[in-house]
Amino acid sequence: MDSLLAIFPLDVVLFPSAPLPLHIFEPRYKEMIGECIAAKSSFGVVRSQGETLAEVGCTAEILEVTKQYDDGRLDILTQGRQRFELVGLNQERAFLQAEVTYFDDEPGTTDRQDVERALRLYHEVLEVAGVEAPSPMPGAGELSFQLVAPLPLDLDFKQTLLGMRSEPQRVSAVIEYYQALLPRMRRSVRVRKVAGGNGHAL
Repeated sequence: MDSLLAIFPLDVVLFPSAPLPLHIFEPRYKEMIGECIAAKSSFGVVRSQGETLAEVGCTAEILEVTKQYDDGRLDILTQGRQRFELVGLNQERAFLQAEVTYFDDEPGTTDRQDVERALRLYHEVLEVAGVEAPSPMPGAGELSFQLVAPLPLDLDFKQTLLGMRSEPQRVSAVIEYYQALLPRMRRSVRVRKVAGGNGHAL
């Protein structure tokens, strides 16, 4: 258990080592970010759905203030750092704070074949989607997080992955998810091609 952590509820899931640019405009969050910058401290990003907060979040380190506006708004670049569980909420300030418990992965090594399979599926997803995303880099964080962070995937899946404490289990979950996703993506591409060709398929 650590001291109170400032919390930024957002409809996103932040992973360790993943970048997160933010536009800060609400007065309470301008206050919160201002304090974090002054103290060189991190804040917590927790997925919110209406009034509901996820149980697991990730701290965000402020890397850079990319723009300051005359009215006090800020553009900042942050990066995910450490995962935590919410223990208790504190609403004494204008912004939310929480008691949290930080956690790391359990020991375990991912099978090399699973690593290769996950990487192959990731690149297939990128190819079918016709998008560019960073290639996973050794030493830039856990592979499972790198394989899902850049893509606009289902947030429930991302949240589940964030809370898992085993890298081999997360890689297996990513493989299973992408294996199910790819056929749906390919069908969607075929439908678009047929629609674009006035309904005449080859």
